[in-house]
Amino acid sequence: KEGASLVDESYKATSSSDGLIKFTCDQCGSSAELTIPALPIAFEDVKPGIWYYDAVEEMAQTGRMIGVSETRFAPQTNLTRGQLATILYRMEGSPEVTGMEHPFTDVAENRFYSDAVTWASEHGIVCGVTETKFLPNVAVTREQMAVLLYRYAEYKGYNMAVEGDLSRFPDGEKTSKYAESAMCWAVNAG
Repeated sequence: KEGASLVDESYKATSSSDGLIKFTCDQCGSSAELTIPALPIAFEDVKPGIWYYDAVEEMAQTGRMIGVSETRFAPQTNLTRGQLATILYRMEGSPEVTGMEHPFTDVAENRFYSDAVTWASEHGIVCGVTETKFLPNVAVTREQMAVLLYRYAEYKGYNMAVEGDLSRFPDGEKTSKYAESAMCWAVNAG
């Protein structure tokens, strides 16, 4: 219409969210829009075609994981206990932890994992290696990872029926007693 103008409601795509080109008529309310897909993540150490490329890109675009720098993801390094707690915390949307506490003397404030460990401890997802030590910078073992994922799934209210055993694995009998149910659950869940 004559005298009408378009209101620009556009925003840019980022590596973690789609962008939008949208214009709306300020008189009649008609609009036109085009979604711009999120930008691919460009980690120099994660090349397209590598078996984990899509998983890294999804985790980075959703903000569950970020690189060790703007250009490096470090896919060959070990995952730490603090990093795993952070991933689970981000999967929950990084909830507020005000009023929550944890007993760990080795989890300092203002570290990337501080709020995550506080939240995960409060909800019974993480425990320390002792009553006061969490060891956030120590590599997480496969059985520790299974236990944390098991507790997180339990926290989410998933079916936690555990079936099967670990005898089909040559080292299945080496699983720590505390991790047996979680390892069976993880194997059964795929």
